Amino acid sequence: MQSDLYAHQESELQIWKRKFISTVFPGPKENFSLDFICNMTFEESSGVQTSDRMDAVGKALEEVLSAALPQGCITVGVYEAAKSLNADPDNVVLCLLATDEGDDRDVALQIHFTLIRAFCCENDINILRVKNMRRLAEILGGGKQGGEPMDMHCVLVTNPYPSTSGNDPTALRKVNYFCRESRSQDQWVPAINLPER
Repeated sequence: MQSDLYAHQESELQIWKRKFISTVFPGPKENFSLDFICNMTFEESSGVQTSDRMDAVGKALEEVLSAALPQGCITVGVYEAAKSLNADPDNVVLCLLATDEGDDRDVALQIHFTLIRAFCCENDINILRVKNMRRLAEILGGGKQGGEPMDMHCVLVTNPYPSTSGNDPTALRKVNYFCRESRSQDQWVPAINLPER
């Protein structure tokens, strides 16, 4: 009797996951692996980074965002990011997942993050976790769009990049190298702080 109940709950969970994935990422799912999504957790803390290295990566990330913004190569918001990832994942060069205090208790947001992370990992898109959302909003124009606060929880950087506006074209390479190095240490979503001004 108990095993029947467990099997029923397991099948309901699989149905719920498929519905959720279809809602967030409509379209073909050939590359989606439910097992991969289920085995991921939001926090992965293995690997140690020095504070100087983290500061350098934070500065490089700020350069990347500052160069991409005037080119229209920034997508802001969880749902907007999901649509962009579904439409053209090959055009995305970087995904940022940002959190504020208390966001770890938002179950829906954590599920969105897990699905976005799974999609990015399966499509070889580098991901970073940004801890100070306020600074991210400042870099991207104050966090307001038409008077409404923007959802800064997910930010995508898309091609074309690098910028011809005088910004250092190696900034994106630095960020991508940091992401690859972190993955080699089994830290799939490294967390960084953007430098304060």
